[in-house]
Amino acid sequence: MSLLEFDAGVFHYPSRRELVYGKKGMVASSHPLASQAGLDILKKGGNAIDAAIAAAAAITIVEPGSNGIGGDSFSILWKDGEIHGLNASGHSPKNMTREAVMEKGEKIETHGIDPITVPGVPAGWVTLNQAHGKLSLEEVLEPAAKIAEEGFPVSNTVSNAWKRTFKILDKKRKDFPELETWFDVFAPNGRPLEPGEIWSSKGHARTLRLIAKTKGEAFYNGEIAEEIDQLSKKYNGFIRKEDLKDYQPEWITPISTTYKGYDIWEMPPNGQGIIALMALSILENIELKGKDDPETIHKQIEAIKLAFSDGQATISDLKHMEETVDRLLSKPYANSRAQLVSQEAKAAKPGLKDYSGTIYLAAADEEGNMISYIQSNYMGFGSGVVVPEYGVSLQNRACGFTMEEEHPNVIGPEKKPFHTIIPGFISKDEQAVGPFGIMGGQMQPQAHLQVISSMVDFHLNPQDALDAPRWHWDEGNKISIESVMPLNIVEDLIRRGHEVTIVPGKGLFGRGQIILRDEMGVLVGATEPRADGHISTW
Repeated sequence: MSLLEFDAGVFHYPSRRELVYGKKGMVASSHPLASQAGLDILKKGGNAIDAAIAAAAAITIVEPGSNGIGGDSFSILWKDGEIHGLNASGHSPKNMTREAVMEKGEKIETHGIDPITVPGVPAGWVTLNQAHGKLSLEEVLEPAAKIAEEGFPVSNTVSNAWKRTFKILDKKRKDFPELETWFDVFAPNGRPLEPGEIWSSKGHARTLRLIAKTKGEAFYNGEIAEEIDQLSKKYNGFIRKEDLKDYQPEWITPISTTYKGYDIWEMPPNGQGIIALMALSILENIELKGKDDPETIHKQIEAIKLAFSDGQATISDLKHMEETVDRLLSKPYANSRAQLVSQEAKAAKPGLKDYSGTIYLAAADEEGNMISYIQSNYMGFGSGVVVPEYGVSLQNRACGFTMEEEHPNVIGPEKKPFHTIIPGFISKDEQAVGPFGIMGGQMQPQAHLQVISSMVDFHLNPQDALDAPRWHWDEGNKISIESVMPLNIVEDLIRRGHEVTIVPGKGLFGRGQIILRDEMGVLVGATEPRADGHISTW
């Protein structure tokens, strides 16, 4: 049965949306203005890659509590019948040694000047555009620059993210004076923005146009780099303009596993996408009953726990990993791990050795090109440090390192940390099926597993797969469950030894997008009810 042949009506969860169909192009993102910016570029003659860049640039403005120019990105592209991956995540500064960090404290701080790593987003846009785009970068980034310059009304979702960050940083601003840069830019009236208020940022618009005009040179080896350098020196941070000057994204082949006839693709480490692939490989060896059967959910949870235990022990910058990707993804190893899944909840241990704000979007065009794209600042607005005149929030990805001296992901200079953000892609018989992704920290591989299983094992359509109630493995036997999960499932999981917390609200469980293409070339799009998700198509 094809992934595009749905068991309509068998599983239909309450949804605000139906599937969206299109022919010439489609952009799915977590904000209507971002999706529209991407569609505008498609209509101007751009391709899916141009559209994704336009949407990604726009969403740095309209959803600043989830991502920004000062963050990182990963992309999986299907272009001209081939799959490509771009790792545009930044490395740590040259002087960020474990010893230098230890001199300041026992851990890397989550906010402030210290956890800032080199931003990869602008270089990622430039590289994607130059290698695979059709329009100039100036054309592609201009819709976002206009939104930043003219302003837009803030939504409930965006306002709530603003308020969360305001509370967090307000408690820390006395100890971290550099956080005042965030308040100057994002709370100039001394408070976060309310829904419906107009937000604009002339500095953000200026930065986008400088990046476009100079092909990123202004950011990495020009006036913006100089400002980042001076800001870091002022507050005794690690990052310097030399770190920015040397940065280049990496083209890299995505990794995959087969799952019941489909090839599921993720980016290799330093991202955590391999955890989703390991969990799916384990699950492939386990009989699953109905979609809403408590035993199915129990087995999915146990599979993700086993995969996380190995991933957290081994994932780091690919150059520093001791275990190979092939070993982690081998089918015999997955089968051996599957044998550990029983009827009861178990705390998983690594089988190999003993040893936490994101946006996701997808785009497709009538030429057959498709892209799965994700970018993030981490923990909402990132470090809380902003380059004032340019509106750039700098990320705090050094928090992804560990201080354990013998761990492959130990903090160190010019090294990429364990990364949470992961784009996904599906193919079958060497043909593209389509991009998918669900943003949200540690939730991401867990949601990848749940959504792929829903579509492949139980033939849910993409929208129903995104709408379905989700679970989140926290640690040990602790799991969080969406409040809409049926009570009989919750009770069964408790009997099996899971320590269940029912969580109201939507923030913990991720926000996703899916675009699939059928054999006739028709595009099928689904978006997330847990966000301001929107699909623009024509």
